[in-house]
Amino acid sequence: MAKRISVINFKGGVGKTTLALHLAAGLARFHESRVLLVDMDHQSSLSIVCLGADGWQEAADSGDTVNKIFTSSHKEALPGMELVRQARFGTFLNKYQGVHILPASLDLDNTEIELTASHEGNAIQSEWNKRTLICRWIEEAQVDDQFDYILFDCPPATKIVSQNAIAASHGYLVPVVPEAVMVRGAPHLRGLIRSGIDDKLVVLAKFGRAREIYVPNTKLVGLVVSRIQTAGGYSGYTNDHTQHLNSLEKEWGDSLLKPYISQGVGVSEALAERVPVYDRSTTQNIGHRGIDRMYKQLTENLKERIDRL
Repeated sequence: MAKRISVINFKGGVGKTTLALHLAAGLARFHESRVLLVDMDHQSSLSIVCLGADGWQEAADSGDTVNKIFTSSHKEALPGMELVRQARFGTFLNKYQGVHILPASLDLDNTEIELTASHEGNAIQSEWNKRTLICRWIEEAQVDDQFDYILFDCPPATKIVSQNAIAASHGYLVPVVPEAVMVRGAPHLRGLIRSGIDDKLVVLAKFGRAREIYVPNTKLVGLVVSRIQTAGGYSGYTNDHTQHLNSLEKEWGDSLLKPYISQGVGVSEALAERVPVYDRSTTQNIGHRGIDRMYKQLTENLKERIDRL
């Protein structure tokens, strides 16, 4: 059975997609794991990195995206593994053959709005059905049997689509940038997932059809600090980031995973060229700064925690 993990934060621009991609790429490259990435964000950034603009557009035009799951009636059969595609990214494609992706499309944003407002049959049963479509797809398509890990790249919101990911996930990861909004926002997100999603799903589950894949208590794997700005001071980081990092460390303790990933143009440049940082170990902006080694060690630490779930 695959370990299923949501990468989630209600705030955009904190590196959710970057983390999801590099965790999947690291698991495939260094641990020979089979990884399914599920793009739950209508912006489709992860899909475009994994498939290229043309490959993503072809998937979107054909309708073979995660959107097809969310537009299915509970009375009809869900699509199967034909939605899943081999990811093709990186300088060394053979190192990432274990990575596959279920792409998103721009239509997913409208679909979520329509899904939230829709009802089919009994109101409580309908709410349960809407929040366990991904669970149902994983069960009916027997997705769990074909992968070691399933990673959900969630949008910057905690609505129906993200709730589907949480319902199916053993654990969740929160990427953060050491800023005031995250010092305040991360505890709020944890409470929201626990009481706003998990607790409500437990109640709905009493009246809904049993789902083998449904996880009633999604556990925090940890917070991942990215885009931290380095400087020449005693901490090695800018004063502002040092201050907020200290607050995060005090609040979260061992849940704050290391190493912290430094800010660098090399990461965004690599992603723009659809290349993980692992393939840029000889470059000035990545290799010479050790960013590739940071992500490799982070993958090791995350894998250890995820495997214990």
